[in-house]
Amino acid sequence: MDDYRRIADRLADDIAAGRLKPGERLPPQRQFARRRGIAGSTAGRVYGELVRRGLVVGEVGRGTFVRAAPAGPAGRALTEQATRAPVNMELNYPTAPGQSELLAPVLEPLLRPDVLAEALLPAAATGTAAAREAAAALLASPGWHPDPDRLLFTGNVRQAIAATLASLVRPGGRVGVESLTYPLVKEIAARLGITLVPLAVDEDGPLPQAIAAAHRTAPLSALYLQPTLHNPTSLTMSWDRRREIALTVADLNLPVVEDRVWSFLHPHAPDPLAAHAPGLTHVVDGLSKRVAPGLTVGFVVAPRDRRHTVAAAIRSGGWSAGRFALEAAVRVVGAGVVQRLVEAKRADAAARQRLVAQELDGFVVRAHPQVYYAWWELPAPWRADTFTAAAAALGIAVTPGPAFAVDPKRTPDAVRLGLASAAPRDLRRALRTLAGVVRERP
Repeated sequence: MDDYRRIADRLADDIAAGRLKPGERLPPQRQFARRRGIAGSTAGRVYGELVRRGLVVGEVGRGTFVRAAPAGPAGRALTEQATRAPVNMELNYPTAPGQSELLAPVLEPLLRPDVLAEALLPAAATGTAAAREAAAALLASPGWHPDPDRLLFTGNVRQAIAATLASLVRPGGRVGVESLTYPLVKEIAARLGITLVPLAVDEDGPLPQAIAAAHRTAPLSALYLQPTLHNPTSLTMSWDRRREIALTVADLNLPVVEDRVWSFLHPHAPDPLAAHAPGLTHVVDGLSKRVAPGLTVGFVVAPRDRRHTVAAAIRSGGWSAGRFALEAAVRVVGAGVVQRLVEAKRADAAARQRLVAQELDGFVVRAHPQVYYAWWELPAPWRADTFTAAAAALGIAVTPGPAFAVDPKRTPDAVRLGLASAAPRDLRRALRTLAGVVRERP
């Protein structure tokens, strides 16, 4: 076995035995290397291996901290044994009661041999005429009705984002994003060789002058924005701010990728940016949040003159949707099942937000009353990663704020709570437990 793995194994044993406790900071890599008599590069591989195993988390400028360890029998909240099944508040996949019963009769005809034979054929990025019509109807808002001929399809929303960015930005290009952004966009950008540029925001979203300033510093190739129910803060841009940004990008001739994956939860949100800047805005959305986690189809509404370019990126990335999923989408949209599920999930999200309001009363929590996540700004002296490690020791997984930060030097002491995946009883218990943890000093 490689030397660095043997060292990582020993540290893993120390974490499992409680000799290294949740939240404890490991020495800087250079100091660790001196103590162990190993090369600095080897120390880096040790720490990287511990991160890969999920045992530690690193935060630029602060250090590397133990993420989780089996808790001892002591009575304090930070060390007490987790006695129930883990609650995962990192994952965020909403389901509605009776969902399977609604879907089963609609999807059953797809299993007929004649229908199944057609549904198992390959699908192009442009999908089928029926899929384009269904998706256009699903995505429409009062002031925006996408042209079905501009619809393209991917296997899921992540692929829709990746394909759209790949079609717009060459390796080494710059993309402006909110200062807190969807973590998977950070991963996509790294894989595509794209640099993300954090944009200053206020309570109404990205500042138009910040977009212009970033573009003057070095040209941006595109923007990636979440104007409605921004993940993680739940912020929704006003109509006026959307219009101001549309005028700014038009002046700069700057394309936009508009992520609307959570917008279905906000029935009264302003129309998308695409309604204001249709020639520059690429709308990405999907089916899995609205319908079911396992029914994944991603949508891209591309500007008319970019449809073929985005389609080529989808093909080259191998990101096309499956024909079976497209046929399923057509049926659930046409039968009105999606709208029934959306209404049920809005009610469910509102009920879960009421639990947050009750159990985290008195803390600084940002959340829309009808969304499946909450942004919890931790009180001092808690740090995001220390709190995440303490929560993990109690069987509760949360997402630390630095996962969303674009600038590694400006990382918030906050956590995002995903509310969708846990049963309501488990969610209440987890929230109550986390509130107790925060009231203890780390």
